[in-house]
Amino acid sequence: MTKPDDAAAYAQGPLPKLDFSTFVLSVVGSAYVHLGDAPGPDGHPDLDLDLARQDVDLLGLLEEKTKGNLTGEEERLVQQALYDLRLRWLEVARAAGRPDAGV
Repeated sequence: MTKPDDAAAYAQGPLPKLDFSTFVLSVVGSAYVHLGDAPGPDGHPDLDLDLARQDVDLLGLLEEKTKGNLTGEEERLVQQALYDLRLRWLEVARAAGRPDAGV
């Protein structure tokens, strides 16, 4: 038996193909939600720097554990995502007055 929310999801069409890039982009999307740059599930921004940091750390762990096993395109995706998210985290953390954001 499907829940009402499931029926709405199915009506939108099939889910995207699940591959490494899709997974990385889902973590990136989660990070941007936690940075307050994208709406959360309720449609409103949801700033949570600790959860954003966890998303960034997850991508860093993924980069470390998959070293030498990715295609060039996948490796560039992870590296660029990490670079962008680390910079954005610092910007948001500094604006929020977080002491762990450095000077």
